[in-house]
Amino acid sequence: MLDPLIEGFKGLIASLVALAKGLWLAFLWPFRSAHQFVMRRRLWIRIALGLLVFPILIGYALLIWNAAWIRGYDITYPDNFKTSTDSVPAGDTVTVEGAADTTLTCGRSYTLDAVSYLIDFNVNTNNWMSSNPFYKLGFFGIDWDRTWILDNKAAFQRGVHQAIGRTAIEMSDRLGRVRGTSQIDPNLKSARGSLQFNQYTWFINPFGDQPFGPTTRSQTYYRNAIKSLQAYQDDLISCDATFDARADNLMQFIDRIANDIGSTSASLKTRAEGYNAGWFDTRADDIFWNAKGQLYAYYGILKGARTDFSDIIESRGLGTLWQEMEAQTLSAIKLEPFIVSNGKEDGWLMPTHLTTIGFYILRVRSNLVELRSILDR
Repeated sequence: MLDPLIEGFKGLIASLVALAKGLWLAFLWPFRSAHQFVMRRRLWIRIALGLLVFPILIGYALLIWNAAWIRGYDITYPDNFKTSTDSVPAGDTVTVEGAADTTLTCGRSYTLDAVSYLIDFNVNTNNWMSSNPFYKLGFFGIDWDRTWILDNKAAFQRGVHQAIGRTAIEMSDRLGRVRGTSQIDPNLKSARGSLQFNQYTWFINPFGDQPFGPTTRSQTYYRNAIKSLQAYQDDLISCDATFDARADNLMQFIDRIANDIGSTSASLKTRAEGYNAGWFDTRADDIFWNAKGQLYAYYGILKGARTDFSDIIESRGLGTLWQEMEAQTLSAIKLEPFIVSNGKEDGWLMPTHLTTIGFYILRVRSNLVELRSILDR
């Protein structure tokens, strides 16, 4: 009686096993076919994969090479402008006696020299990181700014560029015009527009808000700004352009810089108070290097302004206070932590570098506010 049931059960099991094998073979068929296809054409497949992967590897290798350190970094760079206490203020006329005739020239702007140098430093001496396509791709989809590596240089460059952009606005709106009522100098207007261009644009931009492409890269616009600034400088030296070195213009310029670094100080304070991960804070290094880049730029710009406005600074007795402000700025940009730490202010194990550089920024801002107050009397 049981033999037919047992035989039927065995037949059912065999059918199920055969069905499972068939389904498994059907599942494996695309993979086996792909494997056979690759094995028959593996040379061509390897060549195709190599053509696809090799440029990516080269791109990331160049990214690492360019992001590894800041080329041409030198805290004494303002010395290249050859400013001195006896330099001619910007726009002042100078009569040069020659053997045959007399030539009339005007003083150059050392503030403008600093801005041109810093743009060149950002995009020629160094590779502009923020628009690099492999920087924009991130680390396996994670924004480089949210990692520990390869983002410090980009943050530093953006800090430098922020100071450059602010100075270009002041040059265009006030310093390059007579009492703000004359026409804006076309070269300064062009430079200002170029420096305000988006920082993240490459030739082709498939992601984000930048033009998809083909288009002009950010660094090309910034290089064009150097040409515009040099054209204005040439006109200024030949007395065909204006540099309005008045006390109220200097006061306004100082006020704008104080507000700019005051905003940076607030960002440092917010991060330092809201996060205490010490060496494990992946955003602290970006904020630190951005602030350092901003101060690095303003150090040279303010040194140039000291010569451009030397008559005002001397007549108002601002020399000592100006030197103190420069010294505080220099102390801030001398900070060189190997790893930026955002520890507690009263912590004993991990330091708080954000609070340290924030302290120097507040000292610089305090000096700027005092300079402005004296000019406003």
